[in-house]
This record gives sequence, C-alpha cells and structure tokens, in this order.
Amino acid sequence: MKFEDFNFKPELAKAIKDAGFREPSPIQKEAIPLILTGEDLIGQAHTGTGKTAAFVLPILNNLKCDGSVEALIITPTRELAMQVSDEVYRFGQTLGIKSATVYGGASYNRQIEHIKSASVVVATPGRLIDLLESKKINIDPAIVVLDEADEMLDMGFLDDIKRIFSFLPSRRQTLLFSATMSKEIKVLAEKILYEPKSVTITQTEVTNANIKQEFYVVDEREKDDALRRLIDYYNPKRSIIFCRMRREVDRLAMALNAIGYNCKGLHGDMNQREREVTIRDFKKGSLEILIATDVAARGLDVNDVSHVFNYHIPFDSQSYVHRIGRTGRAGKDGIAISLVTPEEFRSLQKIQKSVGSVIVAKEIPRIEAVAAKKGEEIIEEVMDAKVYDSGIDLVKYLQESFEIDMIAYKLASLLMSQNEIQGKDKIGKSHAEIDKLSKGIKSGKRGNRGLKRVKRGYNRSRRRAQ
Repeated sequence: MKFEDFNFKPELAKAIKDAGFREPSPIQKEAIPLILTGEDLIGQAHTGTGKTAAFVLPILNNLKCDGSVEALIITPTRELAMQVSDEVYRFGQTLGIKSATVYGGASYNRQIEHIKSASVVVATPGRLIDLLESKKINIDPAIVVLDEADEMLDMGFLDDIKRIFSFLPSRRQTLLFSATMSKEIKVLAEKILYEPKSVTITQTEVTNANIKQEFYVVDEREKDDALRRLIDYYNPKRSIIFCRMRREVDRLAMALNAIGYNCKGLHGDMNQREREVTIRDFKKGSLEILIATDVAARGLDVNDVSHVFNYHIPFDSQSYVHRIGRTGRAGKDGIAISLVTPEEFRSLQKIQKSVGSVIVAKEIPRIEAVAAKKGEEIIEEVMDAKVYDSGIDLVKYLQESFEIDMIAYKLASLLMSQNEIQGKDKIGKSHAEIDKLSKGIKSGKRGNRGLKRVKRGYNRSRRRAQ
C-alpha cells in the first residue's frame, strides 16, 4: 500500500511526498481510512510506530478551515505537544492551516491569541482546563484526539480529562491512542467514544525490525569509559543517551562536553525556554548527543537518530520500547545499545522476553579495533575529499623539504593522532563471562540481593528523577 491510495488532497499529498513518506506503517494503514470516514477510534500503539501521522494526516485532510477551532489534540507533556504541533505545521502549511500549542509555563495571552486564528489546537491537560474553566476560550471542535492516554492517567490527569470533555460538544469524532489498555483506559473510552472501531498494533510490530539491539555487561564504575569507547567506535552523527535521573543527565553532559563531545541534557528541572532550545538544536543537527530522562524525551520525533544508548536499562519493557523507538524511524536503520551491570542482568532478560526480540550480547571494542575502524573512516574521508588550491600549495611547499611519500606519511599520521583512543584497553565483560553470568542466573546460583538493592534505589528516586 502507498500513501497515494488514501486519495488525500493534492497539497497534502505533495507535503507527504516531500517528507519522504512512501509506505504507511501498520497503524497508519489501518487507522487513516477509519478516521477519514468519521469513525471514532481506539488505537493501541506505542510511540515510534507512526501514530502521530496516523491521526494528523486524515485530520488535516478533513478540515474545512472555516475560521474556528475544528480539531483539538490533547497530549500529556509539553514536549509531545510541541512535537505534534510540528507535525501539524509540517504537513498543513501547504493547506494554509494554522495551529496553536497550549501548555503551562508560557504566556496565557499569546496562546489565547493563537487559538483565535487556529484550526487545530494541541494542548496539555493542565493549561487547557485552566483556559476552559476561566472562560478565556470557547471552542467547539468537531474532532478530538486523546494521545498517549495511559501516560495521562499515570500522570494523574484523569479528572482533568473528564472535566475537559464536559466542555466539548457531544456530537464529535473522538480518537483515543494508548500504548496499553488498562481497565481505567477502557472505562474512559466507554464514556467519551461512540461505537469506536479498534486498531491494535501487536508487540512484534511495536519492536521495530530496523533497530539492531545490543547489550554490554560492565561494572558500574566502568560505565563512563564504556560509553565513551562505544561513541568513539560507532561515531554516531546524532544519538540519544537515556539516564534514569536528572542529576545523572547533568553529570554526564558535563563530563562528555569536557572531553570534546557536543551534547546537552534534557530533563524536568529545566525551564521551558531551555527545553525548547535544546530540542530545536538537536533537531536541526547542531547537537551530536542528547542526554535525557524518559519523561523529558517522550514524544521526541527526530528521524535521523542513528543510535540510542541506555546508560542504565529501565525496569519495564514499555520504557525500553519507548527509548529504542527514538531510532530506526521513517524506515531507516538504527542501533539500540544498553549498558548492563551484573545486578541488572536479570532485568534485561525479563525485558528481552517481554518485547519478544533478540538483544545480542557484545564485548566493548578494544583500542586496536576502534583505531582500525577510525582508520577506515579516515580513508573514506580522504577518498571523498575535494582538492583545493590551498592544499596543492601546501604540498608544493612541503616538497621543498620532503619527498612526496614522506609528506603523505606525515599528513596521515597527523590525521590519526587527532583520533587517539583514550582509556584502558579492556572494558567490561567478555563473552565467556557473560555466558557464565547467564548460566549462573538460570541455575539460581546468583541471588536477587543485588537486583533488589538496585530496584529499591530506583523506586526511591523515580518520582524526583524526571
């Protein structure tokens, strides 16, 4: 199936083609026709499956642009609201569609003015309920989307959601998207949807086949060295490092910047302006590395993230799927790399069993392997390099003192010295040590004491971590 099969408006079809979209993802293939025909919908799909475009595209196609707010999209976080707004702008600008983004921490007056001229409003629950209850806005949308409903309930927004829907027209098209379908989600769906159709993306479809998944077993004290070695080896153009706690984000960002990496942190303690600037810099490519907590990076949609690093693995499979879903997007290949301590090894096995995909055990590359790979990259750069007059003049000048072979050796040595590999040679566990650890856990020889200790520390800090 192709996007042309949906028969979108010509302007929208062109925007989709210009964005490089060719074949719809499973959620898009099933949801778009239902939304186009006005059906209420329950979509069960994780982030990274293309669900944002699954509702944004048909909504944009069906808008009348009559000068009123026709569509309301409710998201759990500011970051996700901005990401959805970016999608609305990306595909709607050729149709002349205006949107407003509504979230806390920004000017009320500016947001209200934007709403007055918007066809689409993307909002977080807290600020939206403030505007509705204070009667600062009065909207009558024909279509309402509740995105990542499970996240909203986890964040305590259930009462706000119910209150918001009391302000909305009873005759409307309602779409609910959620990664999981708990009893609370089902009860909510019964109250706000009318005879909905259901679209469910299975677990095997959620775990993107384009993402190569690897793990490395290291001691806690080795994690910084292991991370640096892997970044040196893979040399990613754009990557995300996930941490559990905001203080960990700040420490790691400072440590990596100090040794020459171009990176910034993203977490809940940052003010709105700082968060927006960081996300914008990462999206436009002026940042190589983004270091983030889970909640701060929710909804982050950047198509050319080549690598995701789990500095610590999460304790649940849903968070793992969310994290690795930041790479391998828009049909591109990606690599997800997890650093795992022996105490976390059992948790990794549970995640692997839950997501149903193979996470391959690897050894941290030795210095010789990294140097060889960097040598190959330098050879490619030299082969592709353009010859400038200034380079010719430099070689002619050097020929007054050296033979041409010696000039080449010196220039090559200079290039190699600029890529010197730091740290000790051997980092982390070998395949034999990983196998022994795995067999020990299966036979019950290793107790749960280390894992329980790690979990207790995690549970104490998780509420303040984001």
